[in-house]
Amino acid sequence: MPVGGILVKCTGAQWMSRVCYFTGKRTISGRSITRRGKAKHLGGVGRKITGKSKRKFKPNIQKVRAVVDGKVCRIKVSAKAIHMGLIQKPAKRDYKPADAKSVSA
Repeated sequence: MPVGGILVKCTGAQWMSRVCYFTGKRTISGRSITRRGKAKHLGGVGRKITGKSKRKFKPNIQKVRAVVDGKVCRIKVSAKAIHMGLIQKPAKRDYKPADAKSVSA
């Protein structure tokens, strides 16, 4: 079970969009505040709020191949989870082509 509480099966179809598998980071809403004027400590009369508009704070979500419950699957994880080392990358494939005789025959 992941830390964020999101249950994802390793079937290739992940139904949660923009949610980190390990940390549970997701898009949250907030406000962007627009101000005008000069700050008091700079000699002005103070900053005034002229508007508040809705905005979204989106996490840095990446799709990576990782080992989950012994299976390799693609999961969505945040960059913070990658930096923290919470994901286990699958082993590199040791691919060697067959002999040239058997390929041409």
